[in-house]
Amino acid sequence: MPYFESPVDGARLHFVDYGPATGPVIVFVNSSYLGTEMWEYQMLPLAEEGYRCVGFDRRGHGRSDDVWGGFDLDSLADDVDGLLRHLDLRDVTLVGHSLGAAEVVRSLTRHGAGRVARAALVAGMTPGPARSADHAGGVDPELIRAGNDTFRRDRSAFFDDGARAFFALDLPGNALSPAYVQTMVERCHGATARAGAALGDLVVTLNLAPELAKLDLPVLVVHGSHDASAPLDLTGRRAAELLPDSTLKVYENAGHGLFATHAEQLNADLREFTARA
Repeated sequence: MPYFESPVDGARLHFVDYGPATGPVIVFVNSSYLGTEMWEYQMLPLAEEGYRCVGFDRRGHGRSDDVWGGFDLDSLADDVDGLLRHLDLRDVTLVGHSLGAAEVVRSLTRHGAGRVARAALVAGMTPGPARSADHAGGVDPELIRAGNDTFRRDRSAFFDDGARAFFALDLPGNALSPAYVQTMVERCHGATARAGAALGDLVVTLNLAPELAKLDLPVLVVHGSHDASAPLDLTGRRAAELLPDSTLKVYENAGHGLFATHAEQLNADLREFTARA
């Protein structure tokens, strides 16, 4: 089973590397709670088409080490860059979902884009949903903290109660089997309680607006019109406006889990974007 050592503290982080070594490289960075398995509808078909699809389980997630520290955004970004360096990846399309999008942005601003040709923010939390000095229309941070408290009290109920909204299952076009949804709920427990709580706390103060404005590479912003976890106007649309070179694609009726409900549409957009010079 392949691992690399985190440049932060030596934690062992599990990674997967699918497809031919010579194919166009797409590196996937996961949502909170989930491991690389969340990308099965992207990594498997794209690898079969000749893309090299790489991903890793964040610290405290999946098959990576259970650790106490390293959940600040700098350390998480260092782990992303550590994977690129470990495999000596070049001309990468770097794709992040939800909080993973914030890790993508911080990795680029902290380590540069020497290995990365383009980035995609999929249902991203970026630049940050919470109200701040430069984001008066954001969510009250106390509401986010209240959600984090709910997670700490009963994370099983937190995952189960949130699944329908996560995938926007009550809207047309978002049909997923109950078995799949239940499996994803169960996989959320692949993240430790410590990891989940720490990432939830990170969202309260997340503000990457200044960093988005500095990114000097093409960025694809993909977002659902009905994303309840990262509302479009507070995150995806705002990110696209801040980025110097962005393309915004809004998926009608999609929720936060559009990687499953809109997999074919997302794959088509990633193919097209990866081919961009």
